[in-house]
Amino acid sequence: MTEESPFKGRTGLKRVWNAFHYTRAGLREAYRAEDAFRQEVLLAAVLIPLACFLPVGGVGKALMIASVLLVLMVELINSAIEATVDRVSLERHPLSKRAKDVGSAAVFVALLNAVAVWACVLIG
Repeated sequence: MTEESPFKGRTGLKRVWNAFHYTRAGLREAYRAEDAFRQEVLLAAVLIPLACFLPVGGVGKALMIASVLLVLMVELINSAIEATVDRVSLERHPLSKRAKDVGSAAVFVALLNAVAVWACVLIG
């Protein structure tokens, strides 16, 4: 029998409250421990307000903001993958390298997506 998290059975407002605290802790830990996440948060702090003030339509603004938030989401997932791989073993292993490299590639693709979205919205 597989052990489940003791928090899995919680429902309703208690679950939402706990999820809020786990989310806050995860964001705080990512910001504290991950240089790339801090850099991307700084980028988001500049680009998201900029998107709001640029003379583009609502859909353009939404796409620009969503593309920046996607970078943050993918970076968080990449950080979780890296932490999990390191938790399992700190030994060098081809599958560990593959997992970390693929996570890094996902962040790169999200960054390319953000650049493409901003270029399409701003240039036409």
